[in-house]
Amino acid sequence: MFLNIWSLALTFTSAIALFLILRAAVTAGRVLRRWDPAADDQGQIALESETWLAATLVQYGLGLQILSLVLFVLAADRFSQVIAGAMCATGSLLADPFGMPALYFKLAGVFLYGIWLLLHQLDIRVETYPLVRAKFVYLLCLVPFLLGDVTLQTLYIAGIEPDIITSCCSVVFAASSATRISLMTALPHGATLAVYYGAILLLGALSLLLPRMRGGRLRPFLTGFYPLLWALFFFLALAVITSILSCYIYSLPNHRCPFCILKPEYDSIGYGIYISLIGGTFFGITSSLAAFLGRNPELAEPAGRYRRLAPRLALVCLILFTFLTSYHYLHYLITGGE
Repeated sequence: MFLNIWSLALTFTSAIALFLILRAAVTAGRVLRRWDPAADDQGQIALESETWLAATLVQYGLGLQILSLVLFVLAADRFSQVIAGAMCATGSLLADPFGMPALYFKLAGVFLYGIWLLLHQLDIRVETYPLVRAKFVYLLCLVPFLLGDVTLQTLYIAGIEPDIITSCCSVVFAASSATRISLMTALPHGATLAVYYGAILLLGALSLLLPRMRGGRLRPFLTGFYPLLWALFFFLALAVITSILSCYIYSLPNHRCPFCILKPEYDSIGYGIYISLIGGTFFGITSSLAAFLGRNPELAEPAGRYRRLAPRLALVCLILFTFLTSYHYLHYLITGGE
């Protein structure tokens, strides 16, 4: 499948990203050995210029890898057109043992890569660049993860064969199926939705409250609880979309699939759903990171601004996500299924 246009796009995108990151990793090694912000010799000045170039390369490289998640899902959906039994990305990803692990790596990478970009943006807003060493250490930690990301993607593409027979989403996520994935369809409808919308209300209330808090005993607790709640909500939302809400989007009680909602025949509503969910989760989680970084006096101002802004951005994403996932469900309840 390497000659497929989508495979080529994925491969070239990841190759470019990997090249940029590995080149910047060389600079990261120099930073660990020689970085001294108090020095003003020629070597330090040259290293400072090099870090700017390396940071630019990293931004482009990680940006490409974040976008590769969308490209990967699109490619998996197109692969379903040539794989027997597959009707969407579900069948394509399950046609090869590396498909789902590659997707999980790319999904986790969105958050891990995004954190580096956030560290860089906070760092360049301070004249002394207090996070240079920390962000390049983090970059070196990202290199093995990036290699794993690219490796799994390559193994997945290499292992796909058109004559492989796989299962379509209607079988994988069927309520009667005994597979592990389909166990999500057994979630109790009423109780699950009560927890789901209860979590949305709690997240919305905290998103409004946290930016206004200036102190008090509850602030440290809520600062730690808020990102944890977002992380738990992320997995809850994926389960609820798959097991309950997706069938209202399809208007078919037995069609449950987290990938078909990306298709044009359903107005590609899935992109809005997943982008808003990922965005809200990222802003919710990183708000506590900003609070931690704000303990550094040099970072107090930029980190404080982001700490107040992140819950507001998370709230916007939450509102959009709630509307997109609930519209068809509420329409069904109001119209009585028409």
